[in-house]
Amino acid sequence: MILQTGMRTDIPAFYSEWLENRIKEGFVLVRNPYNPSQVTRYSLSPDVVDLITFCTKNPAPMLSRMSCLEPYGQYWFVTITPYGKDIEPNVPDRRKVMESFRKLSDTVGVNCIGWRYDPVFIDDAHSVEWHTEAFEDMCAFLEGYTKTCVISFIDIYKKVEKNFPEVRAVRIDDRIRLGKALIDIGRSHGMTIKPCAEGKDLEPYGADCSGCMTVKTYETALNADLEVPRKGINQRNGECACLLGPDIGEYDTCGHLCKYCYANTDPALVRENMRKHDPTSPFLIGGPMPGDKIHEAEQRSWIDRQMRLDI
Repeated sequence: MILQTGMRTDIPAFYSEWLENRIKEGFVLVRNPYNPSQVTRYSLSPDVVDLITFCTKNPAPMLSRMSCLEPYGQYWFVTITPYGKDIEPNVPDRRKVMESFRKLSDTVGVNCIGWRYDPVFIDDAHSVEWHTEAFEDMCAFLEGYTKTCVISFIDIYKKVEKNFPEVRAVRIDDRIRLGKALIDIGRSHGMTIKPCAEGKDLEPYGADCSGCMTVKTYETALNADLEVPRKGINQRNGECACLLGPDIGEYDTCGHLCKYCYANTDPALVRENMRKHDPTSPFLIGGPMPGDKIHEAEQRSWIDRQMRLDI
């Protein structure tokens, strides 16, 4: 199976000690975000967890703990954007993150790491030309350390609307103009541009619109074939072929406090939750509560171990 860690929060940046402890103990408990008394217990045995995916804006805290991940396949998405502290208050300087990206790539290999340049929004301070210039500089620094750059244009979720009321959706003409420029720049630095849940508007210009977290992505990272059960494929409204497995994170716990974040409701709640974090707890936030109903997840390896001969 594939285990997700980054759709709800940034575990490598803020909870790396907790993750290492969970791997050592061999299991994790995850509350249902819509029914907190429902708790799922996931085994972290490499016998059933084939690959762990990470989405982070700062992999540096995890770099000293990478040995605990050696039994697993891995795929890392590192989000690096050129926005300032007014947009991403607690994200480290992008040059430092890019340096960590290169160290991480050297550790896991280029087939196990992708760069995310998202979300993209356009306003007076962040024009198409501004994005193009910044993207060129960043591509040059990351060349040779990844083959993939995922882009997406900002979605105005309710949480985004609340925390970033001045942001506006990107017009289709700007999406095409900027998308074409990013595709050309990426190609010149050995990177394929993959739009995330953006339809196929950029496909004619050379983008790979098949999805960014696909079975093929994971098979390449594992260097193995996967037999994914139909119920294991959780697509996002049919927009792409991404494989979204169970996530061990929790909403309202990411300390980056980016204004565009879809996973945080408000900064005060995030700070309150982060104070409840115990790196020794099986839960990311807090501990057991009266009325908890814990059930064991159904898990098995998806790796096809049948030997194949090329004919």
